[in-house]
Amino acid sequence: MSLVLFRERDGRVARVVLDRPELRNAFDEDLIATLTETFLRLAKESGVRAIVLEGRGKAFCAGADLSWMKKMAGYTLEENLADAERLAAMFEAIDSCPRPVVARIQGAALGGGTGLAAVSDIVVAEEGTLFGTTEVRLGIVPAVISPYLVRKIGESAARYWFTTGERFDAQAAARVGLVHTVVPMGSLDAEIERLLDAFLSGGPEAVAEAKRLATSASARAAATSSIAARRVSAEGQEGLRAFLEKRKPVW
Repeated sequence: MSLVLFRERDGRVARVVLDRPELRNAFDEDLIATLTETFLRLAKESGVRAIVLEGRGKAFCAGADLSWMKKMAGYTLEENLADAERLAAMFEAIDSCPRPVVARIQGAALGGGTGLAAVSDIVVAEEGTLFGTTEVRLGIVPAVISPYLVRKIGESAARYWFTTGERFDAQAAARVGLVHTVVPMGSLDAEIERLLDAFLSGGPEAVAEAKRLATSASARAAATSSIAARRVSAEGQEGLRAFLEKRKPVW
């Protein structure tokens, strides 16, 4: 099995676990297809309030599986294009998911693993974790993940890491915005639980709308119409009433 899906907190939290620890959770065709299908399905489940993406074992995700890379080396241009489209669809499914996605990262997140960090909303990394877009050292480029990485870390950092292919640690990843929080070894779960509490304390519709606003260059009209619609919604009304009545909202 390449991926496991757990449901926690009465089904409100989905935990998506890359389950190829013997291969450092590297990508192959099966894992890509399963991740894509899983996130497309979770996006439609209204009861899911947050998603945790993690990798079993010592590494979060070491990039491409060697056996898969060997197959790609023999592909025609058309076959490689189709393969790249499937990989792009996977990243798009995660990036566009309306639920907040938290990446729980340890050990290594290389190549496509760094791409998974880029499409996650919040990234928590353990001290000592290594990131990297090392593709140039294989004579290829981090093409599919580049739009997400450039958006997250900026052009200047992308120019450096893309062209050198150097690995960088969690602290460096935090400085350029790829990682939000770096925690000591053994502290990943405590920080993830704190974030889940934060997500679940907000209105589910409001959290989804807040993510949409954060991931688009919303114009003034879109922003004003968004807040107006939220204020008159049933959820918005309940939240405001609960605040004024000094009680917890019902959601």
